[in-house]
Amino acid sequence: MRVGIVALQHESNTFLATPTTWEHFEQGALLSGAAIAREYRAAHHEVGGFFEGLDEAGIEPVPLFLAWALPGGTIAGPALEKLLAAMLGELKQAEALDGILVAPHGAAVATSRADVDGYWLRELRSRVGPQMPIIGTLDLHANLSEAMVRATDALIAYRTNPHLDQRDRGREAARLMARVLSGEVRPTQAAAFPPLAINIERQHTASSPCHECYEALDDMLADRRVLSTSLLLGFPYADVPEMGSSVIVITNDEPELARQLASEFGEYLMLRQQDFAGHLLGIEPALDLAVLSPGPVCLLDMGDNVGGGSPGDGTLLLEAILRRGIGKAFVCLFDPASVALAKSAGAGRAISLQIGGKTDALHGPTLNVKARVRSLHDGCFTELEPRHGGRTHYDMGDTAIVELEQGPTVMLTSRRMVPFSLSQLTSCGINPGDYQVIVAKGVHAPLAAYAPVCPTQIRVNTPGVTTADMTQLDYHHRRRPLFPFESPA
Repeated sequence: MRVGIVALQHESNTFLATPTTWEHFEQGALLSGAAIAREYRAAHHEVGGFFEGLDEAGIEPVPLFLAWALPGGTIAGPALEKLLAAMLGELKQAEALDGILVAPHGAAVATSRADVDGYWLRELRSRVGPQMPIIGTLDLHANLSEAMVRATDALIAYRTNPHLDQRDRGREAARLMARVLSGEVRPTQAAAFPPLAINIERQHTASSPCHECYEALDDMLADRRVLSTSLLLGFPYADVPEMGSSVIVITNDEPELARQLASEFGEYLMLRQQDFAGHLLGIEPALDLAVLSPGPVCLLDMGDNVGGGSPGDGTLLLEAILRRGIGKAFVCLFDPASVALAKSAGAGRAISLQIGGKTDALHGPTLNVKARVRSLHDGCFTELEPRHGGRTHYDMGDTAIVELEQGPTVMLTSRRMVPFSLSQLTSCGINPGDYQVIVAKGVHAPLAAYAPVCPTQIRVNTPGVTTADMTQLDYHHRRRPLFPFESPA
């Protein structure tokens, strides 16, 4: 038996003006054939789980195509078509396959296609025909579509946020593929789409209200006819009709049971809709709490969440920290121009900089500061532990560590970087324990790395393209009615 592996992953923030291009995928991951195995076989990523599960079953993995770009703006139409052509080209060149394991994200949007994942999965299905099993994984932030469901035999979503179970879910998908190919099971899947958008602040899966939802999903698995259950929490920063939460139930040749259970769980979510409204704390109250709490305190900058596509150069929290005179603070900003000036000055030199606030006017002003260049780095680091995103190698480009005259330490990077790994800091000589306040530009994803060293975590409702207050975003294409915007009957 031979099973192909295909992955195309992007989380697209439609509220950003800057599109995601082919070059962004080249900077992320754009791989085919054996290169996929070299990079991902051992990774804490679902593709690594695909390899492991197929190996266990004695099935030959056939890596075909993998593309990933850091969350960002809507994918440019020409880039999408180039990605699809590359994917289908690899499929065409492959020898006969018995099945395909796929890894879409579930929240990709292009200027030409609102439902990118449904589009490429449908194109894949049209090439291989209705009989070949296509089984895959989804990020739990997917905005699920009917097209994704129709194009596949089974889709299995991550169950943890931060995403620490990606490899497990990939292995689960591969094991299900093995059972299908052996004739043991015939998966039938159904989805429900309750009129609900779960607030990003409420999407920590180990905490209430999500924890109870996953317990209820686990209870369904006591029925041996049920093969898998998934909750898609949704990605609120994509202005598309599919935006919102959903559920998938997969049964063994019991389509009506799958539809019934999915529908019942959708109703269960709607009965608890008020539990999914965000608990939002502004900048000043958050800092009031931070200075009185055991440190280091991790301030999660929800409005400039790089993992949600935000620019990563927001200065609102740093500006407030400087105003308050909190000297033992650490902030990372995406600022290639300032990195270049720091490199030109050299380590140990005093320098005047204009930092942050350069992408747009939504995330705070550019700050005029005096600083000393502490150190310069190439920005490459490795993370060996399971962390959100499942990746091992990172590159934030040329990086400068500067000490501001007022006390805070600022990491300046020439590439946007998600705060998913403490190695981002330690590789540049930063000791998290030296600070009372550490700003991480995320919501839940940074916790896997930062919670072990930060006894206090505070989510801050900052403005921006990833604000936790969905009512502040200008939607034109979302479903109506949809909680929390409207109260569905």
